[in-house]
Amino acid sequence: MGLAILLIFGLGSVFGPFVLQDPNAIDLRQIRKAPSRSHYLGTDQLGRDVIARLFVAGRISLSIGLVAAAISTVIGTLVGMVSGYSGGWVDDLLQRFTELVMTIPFFFVVVLLVALLGPSVFNVMWVMGILAWTGIARLVRGQVLSVREMDFVTAARAIGAGDRRMVFVHILPNVLPYVMVSATLTVAGAILTEAALSFLGIGVQIPTATWGNMMTSAQGLYILKHQPWLWVPPGLAISMTVIAVNLIGDGLRDALDPRTRIE
Repeated sequence: MGLAILLIFGLGSVFGPFVLQDPNAIDLRQIRKAPSRSHYLGTDQLGRDVIARLFVAGRISLSIGLVAAAISTVIGTLVGMVSGYSGGWVDDLLQRFTELVMTIPFFFVVVLLVALLGPSVFNVMWVMGILAWTGIARLVRGQVLSVREMDFVTAARAIGAGDRRMVFVHILPNVLPYVMVSATLTVAGAILTEAALSFLGIGVQIPTATWGNMMTSAQGLYILKHQPWLWVPPGLAISMTVIAVNLIGDGLRDALDPRTRIE
C-alpha cells in the first residue's frame, strides 16, 4: 500500500507537469477560484492551477527527502561501520562526536544554517543531510558490534580475511537491511522538515512550488474556512507521502529481519 501511494505521487510528479497546465502561469481573472472542470483543484491567490503546482511541488519535496536521506545514510553508515569495527579510542572519539551532534537541536540548527546560507533546494538538501545521520550511525554501530562477534566472522578472520573483506563482504551485507529501514524513515522526516521550512518562508522560495510553501496560503482564518482547496491538497500530499514511506519502512523491516516474523 505504501509503495502504491508513493508510486502515484512519484509518477504524478514526473509526468503531471507535462499533461497539466503551466504551474507558474498567472491568470488574474481566476484568482482563488473553487474547483471546477477547468481547474480540478481550484486556483491560488495568483490564479495558478493548484493541481499542476501540487504535482510539480512533489518533484521538489520528494527530491529533497530522497537526497537528504541518501546523504545522511551514507555519512551515518560510514561513521557507524568505522566506529563499531575499529573499537578502542576510534570508537570512543566517534561516539562522543555523535553524541555532541545529537545534543544540538536539529530543527533550530537547520533553520539557522538555511537562513545563513540562503534558502534554496540545494542548501536545504545538504543541511538536512549532514545533520540527520546520528541515529543511523548509532544503529549501524550497534549492529556491527553484534555481527562481528558471530561465528562466521570469527571463521573468516581465522582463515586470514583482511579488514576490507571483513567489512564489505561479511559485515556490511548483514547491516544493510537495518540501514534501508532507517533510511526510509529519514526520508519521511526530511519531507516534513522541508515542509516546515517552506511554511516558515525560509525553505525553497517561490515561484518554485513545494508542498510546504503551498501551505503558506492557509495563513488566514477566512482561507481556512472558505477556501480549503488552497491547503487541503498539499496537506494531504504531505501526510499521505509520509505515511506511505513509513509503511514501506515497516514492510522492509518485516521482510528483511527474520526475527520479526511470526510463524
